Amino acid sequence: MTESSYTVTGMVCAHCAASVTDEIEHIPGVITVTVDVDTGTVAVTSDRTLDVTDVRAAVEDAGYELTG
Repeated sequence: MTESSYTVTGMVCAHCAASVTDEIEHIPGVITVTVDVDTGTVAVTSDRTLDVTDVRAAVEDAGYELTG
């Protein structure tokens, strides 16, 4: 398993976290997604190394910006 951490800007509430989680969960290989709205961090556990462009696209589809 692979664990990755990303920084997402624009999230302010539980709905934001749910939207980001839902989009990232659609990426093949993703097992779990944990969002911390207060720090803007998203932790992803997957069964393979994820392509950051896929994660960026999922975050943007949810309406937010991947910054790190």
